[in-house]
Amino acid sequence: MTLEKAPKVAVLTGVGRRRSIGAALAVGLATDGWSLVLNHWKPYDDRLGLEGSPDDASAIAAECRAAGVAVELVPGDLSDPAVPAALIEAGRSLGPVTGLVMSHCESVDSSVLTTSVESWDRHFAVNARAPWLLIKAFAGQLPVVPSGTVGGRIVALTSDHTVHNLPYGASKGALDRIVKAAAVELGDAGVRANVINPGPIDTGWMDDDVRDWATGATPAGRLGTPADAAGLVRFLFSDAGSWINGQVLHSNGGFNVS
Repeated sequence: MTLEKAPKVAVLTGVGRRRSIGAALAVGLATDGWSLVLNHWKPYDDRLGLEGSPDDASAIAAECRAAGVAVELVPGDLSDPAVPAALIEAGRSLGPVTGLVMSHCESVDSSVLTTSVESWDRHFAVNARAPWLLIKAFAGQLPVVPSGTVGGRIVALTSDHTVHNLPYGASKGALDRIVKAAAVELGDAGVRANVINPGPIDTGWMDDDVRDWATGATPAGRLGTPADAAGLVRFLFSDAGSWINGQVLHSNGGFNVS
């Protein structure tokens, strides 16, 4: 008699639009056999006027299911402190959640002089507090694993963009520190936690001037794509990537290297 292996289950945030890093992450992980809880929040996309259709999230979920995995689509505003634990609990309906990818963000341009307290607080709620609460809930349900083995994987997406985008950049800096702390504090549970900085990727927010400038600042000679970011996440979620831990990885074609 052969024992069935437990399904690989991951929670992935920021999967509301077809033209997004989150969509590429979802399809890539599904291809690798991960069952998924996909979180999105369309009111944010609508508020910023981001490119997308009302059916994007459902279409992404359907594409993932076509790879033979189970998918739960769970909308939720990550500024609500109850949502992170609810997402992990939704994943537990599919099996122990051993993967967590945080691809969501709040990003509204403002500077030192123009940022409001309300905007500051919302950026930190979404970009820093929610990741902490997601990691906390994720760690609380991990199965016990033998010492030296991988029990769970965490990846967060970050950014260096801060000038005239102050609350976004400051909260992303906090995110980096939270994930690095998790890599150490959750080491006994077999967690591998890393941050990816993908550089500028055109997911619908760039105009021609920004696109030309970012391409010129990238020695690789092109802009990054969502698939580029997804490829690194898939590697970190594989056995081959299990020795990488506690790192902020720049996967950006050499963007602004000096």
